[in-house]
Amino acid sequence: MTMYDHPFPPEELDARVAAVRSRLAADDLDGIIISVPENIYYLTGLDHWGFFACHLLVVPRDGELVLTCRAMEGITVGNQVGNAAFLGHSDTEDIADYAVRAMTRAGLRGGRVGMEMQSLFLTPRVADAIREKAPGVDWRDASGLVDELRLVKSPLEMDYTRRAAKAADAGTIAAIEATRDGASDYEVAAECHRAMILAGSEYPGFGPFIRPTSRLGEEHTTWRGDRFRDGDAVMLELGAAYRKYQAPMGRLVYVGHAPEGAEASARLAIDGMEAICAAIRPGARAGEAYRAWHEVAAAAGLADYHRHHCGYIVSIGFPPSWTGGSKVVGLAPGSELELEVGMTFHAHSWFTNTDVVDYFISNTVLLGEDGAEVLTCETPQTLIVR
Repeated sequence: MTMYDHPFPPEELDARVAAVRSRLAADDLDGIIISVPENIYYLTGLDHWGFFACHLLVVPRDGELVLTCRAMEGITVGNQVGNAAFLGHSDTEDIADYAVRAMTRAGLRGGRVGMEMQSLFLTPRVADAIREKAPGVDWRDASGLVDELRLVKSPLEMDYTRRAAKAADAGTIAAIEATRDGASDYEVAAECHRAMILAGSEYPGFGPFIRPTSRLGEEHTTWRGDRFRDGDAVMLELGAAYRKYQAPMGRLVYVGHAPEGAEASARLAIDGMEAICAAIRPGARAGEAYRAWHEVAAAAGLADYHRHHCGYIVSIGFPPSWTGGSKVVGLAPGSELELEVGMTFHAHSWFTNTDVVDYFISNTVLLGEDGAEVLTCETPQTLIVR
């Protein structure tokens, strides 16, 4: 039987668990119940689609980790998880009961326990039931405790992101080549997926987003049977994944011909991307990157044009998002987040529905010792006409 190719060596997992326990001690918590799939993967390596049903990882300040989820996932857990005990429930049983059993096994029936309340997969009903069935616990909202540890990537994680970025480039180039007058967005999506997967990508967090002019401003819609026509501006925004590390990127493609002014808009978007990358440096604040991008926009006469951010941190990602968990950590106006070596970003230089001709580029960017490095660097940023 083929052994499971675990994404993380034991020493890396041990260091991560130790870092969580240090945070628990600093926050005077005796343990934490983790419900975000990305955080469970980060600490155990559990990689499957079963996360759609609530999974809970109990991490005490001392002692063994305990994972509880549906019993049918037992073989997967047994193959993949070597650093946590497993408690599986049937579909007629309540996971809240098993969460309390896991807490008991971990010695957490008293004291102060954190719970990840900001989670797409922990419903209010389950959270309330756990609290009701564990009286005497001093409950705290520990959302973000593990997420913050994931912001800075290890050398192994950086390597995984680089591999994902190569696959993202392959998918984007294939999508561009498939975009033409009369082509269906199904064709573009199919060629994109084929190239991306053959280049080493697993399933991405979401997308790809493929939209014609009529839906250009819809930020999160994708292919649905449209045919592209001469003069269309086609949005291509996609991400590839390697060992669940996400690498998104995007380009705007004109079909047949580009309108007058498109060259200038492409130059504006490139200048904006360069400004973002110059501002992404160790010790800088996330808000500085947004300010640098907006200064480029303002110099082009778009002082009143603002976006919610000009990028965000990407990391481990499970559907329905490639943003890496239950919230977006953005290069947003006024953000005081300190940028550190090892952070990876989806950087946007986005100019659509403005007073200039539409253009858009985005890239996965890694912050290294010498500054920002664009990882999705094989696809042209200059004006693309097909």
